[in-house]
Amino acid sequence: MNDRKYDLICIGMAIMDSIIKGFDPVPLTATGFRAESGSLKVGGDAVNESIAASKLGLRTGILCNLGNDPAGNAIENELRYNGVDTELIVRSDEHQTPVTTIFVQEDGNRKSITNSAHRYNFHPERHKDRFTDARAIILGSLFRAPFNDPEVIRSVLTCARDNGITVFADTKLPNFRILTLDDIRDSLSMIDYITPNEDEARYYSGKDTPEEMAEAFLDAGAKNVIIKLGARGSYFRNRDVSLMIPAFKTETVDATGAGDNFIAGFVSEKLKGNSDEDALVFANACGAICSTAVGAGSALKNRSQVLELIKSSTADQVNHI
Repeated sequence: MNDRKYDLICIGMAIMDSIIKGFDPVPLTATGFRAESGSLKVGGDAVNESIAASKLGLRTGILCNLGNDPAGNAIENELRYNGVDTELIVRSDEHQTPVTTIFVQEDGNRKSITNSAHRYNFHPERHKDRFTDARAIILGSLFRAPFNDPEVIRSVLTCARDNGITVFADTKLPNFRILTLDDIRDSLSMIDYITPNEDEARYYSGKDTPEEMAEAFLDAGAKNVIIKLGARGSYFRNRDVSLMIPAFKTETVDATGAGDNFIAGFVSEKLKGNSDEDALVFANACGAICSTAVGAGSALKNRSQVLELIKSSTADQVNHI
């Protein structure tokens, strides 16, 4: 498997983020508002994950759809600048590159505005030849386009399984099309690791505690479940092991992309042959570093930076449950 062209291919959405930090809801004039800052950053699950993975030393490609427009050009240029192979990208005149407006709150949490461009009909299953030369793939946003169609999910995962590719899947809350765990039950067993955050896990499982949420995913066919708990760290569960991994203490500026950096960090360590425990500690550190700057790809620099944060932490990083 090491003779494959890519260590990792990230499959999913590529967007431009318009990030508004410190928005003041009190109008300055009848038509104007104030904010602390506004910035444009490349974003989308596949973009964030691929940039982070490349910085961590993986041979990384991305399979996504970009419009033939200035936003698409900016995203592709940023990917290349960060060492991501862009030859798998599908460029199209049919759809514009999506743009998302994100309001970042004082505590670093954020709310976003989605528009109809986020539901365009990108079909990664029609481009399966583009991701078979990889050791692993990440499905960036399971339950959102393009992975909000059970047939698309099943087709991509079947191809990955048949080609011996390790599959990691991040999740998102639905926006335009609603799927449940039951809707993709026949596909979940083809995912090696699934990584919902706490809100997503609660939504799809109907449960309230990380232990119960993970159990619901396992019962639906998942092999390994990682629930991202924000400032509390992360929780790992499979049929044999339960682990609680505390978060690293950093000053949170913007949590945008922290989950994407988390999964990129986890994948990078698993592909190096490290244990789930060590990979989770590393992933927590990647997410923590990401949250210290505005935008998903600003703070994380390289693997040495992550290892230094882990080394400088005195906390016991793993709690066996």
